[in-house]
Amino acid sequence: MLFNSLDFAVFLPVVFILYWFVVNKNLRDQNILVILASYVFYGWWDWRFLALILFSTVVDFTIGIKLKDEQDTFKRKIFLWTSILVNLGFLGFFKYYNFFLDNFITAFSFFGMEIKPNTLSIILPVGISFYTFQTLSYTIDVYKRRLEPTEDFSAFSAFVCFFPQLVAGPIERATELLPQFYRKRSFNYSKAVDGMRQILWGLFKKLVIADNCAELADRIFNNSVDLNGSTLLLGALFFTFQIYGDFSGYSDIAIGTSRLFGFHLKRNFAFPYFSRDVAEFWRRWHISLSTWFRDYLYIPLGGSRGGTWMKVRNSFIIFMVSGFWHGANWTFIVWGAINAIYFLPLLLTNKNRDNLGIMAQGRYFPTAKESLLTLKTFGLTVFAWIFFRAENIGHAFDYISGIFSGSLFKAPMFLDGERYQLTLILVLVFMLLEWKGREGEYAIAQLGQEWHRPLRWGFYSLILFAIGMFMPSNESPFIYFQF
Repeated sequence: MLFNSLDFAVFLPVVFILYWFVVNKNLRDQNILVILASYVFYGWWDWRFLALILFSTVVDFTIGIKLKDEQDTFKRKIFLWTSILVNLGFLGFFKYYNFFLDNFITAFSFFGMEIKPNTLSIILPVGISFYTFQTLSYTIDVYKRRLEPTEDFSAFSAFVCFFPQLVAGPIERATELLPQFYRKRSFNYSKAVDGMRQILWGLFKKLVIADNCAELADRIFNNSVDLNGSTLLLGALFFTFQIYGDFSGYSDIAIGTSRLFGFHLKRNFAFPYFSRDVAEFWRRWHISLSTWFRDYLYIPLGGSRGGTWMKVRNSFIIFMVSGFWHGANWTFIVWGAINAIYFLPLLLTNKNRDNLGIMAQGRYFPTAKESLLTLKTFGLTVFAWIFFRAENIGHAFDYISGIFSGSLFKAPMFLDGERYQLTLILVLVFMLLEWKGREGEYAIAQLGQEWHRPLRWGFYSLILFAIGMFMPSNESPFIYFQF
């Protein structure tokens, strides 16, 4: 079920009414309703994959209980690795089986050996990369005794399958989200209003910015061989705002929806395109995944505590694994490697923690230095996104070669000039609103605090009008569903 669908527009109020007016007297009943609603929400795509979520839930719940009672170190490690292998085994099979098989065949072809194994038509379960990491965080934290394992199966099941963030995050830690299913929840009007406001902003990002940019980016990337450099550059820019509007829009809707039910989810985006260096960008982009890799991979590998070699090795591992997490394609691995190359000079010169605050906080405009640093970081990010969007490595290099050709300085080859111009105007307005609201958790939260009620409601009405006016006629899935 898509957030931007009529189905969800009916589903959400029905669940909301049942949650607060029918089962509100009993915490366990509320948790069971969350489970049922989540299974309906997920099963809307393909009910067969509900078995994967249920199996993962049972395995990790059982292992948590075993870890609580077991004191022998060796046996505890067996339980931990059982959870890791089961969860990553499912993820590896559904997401990477054909990738490894194809590369295995290619490798042997260099030696003149022809192998014809059977490939499988595997459907990738929506959200498997997200809920797999979420359940792994529980087992690892219980193993390290950071978290007391739960004996409440309904609470744990609700934690695993919580529908607002089930298919595309944020990736919640068990230490943060699971305890919220133990506590009695009461309706909070101000939090619910704030949740609705964030849902509205997320829908604007998705339907007005991301979907319009997506149509133009797809048109340009799919016909890149016939277009000039300036048009290809525009295509890269359109994709840059598509992926941000799409993914951060999903996160806003997920966080806002959770607030309607009395839950708090972690912030996943913090205005990343206003970053002054790449390290700051990665503190602001997909925060839940970046911090997951930091805590469960980078730090266990030694982090930055060792010498130069360890810093370089661990940085490359974390970025390339992050790239591979996004998909079974060499383009994602190269994208991760490029970001590692961007990051290393900052790490080795101890400048990776230089820009921790909000740019131009308390000021209307950044300084000239801040502007140049932001422009440089944005340019590097756009370049890396080309590999992320390209069909394969060859396509990425051809696309980049097309940009850096003599035709870069020619007028763009617009097939639909008014559509391009309108989308650019929408993106500009969007970024101005983001800049104005950058000191809040999300843009219009900050604006809503500053304006009087008539102006504020007029602004919200204008956003609703823009959604109705500029949203595409066809529903489009969120881009991170494929990861």
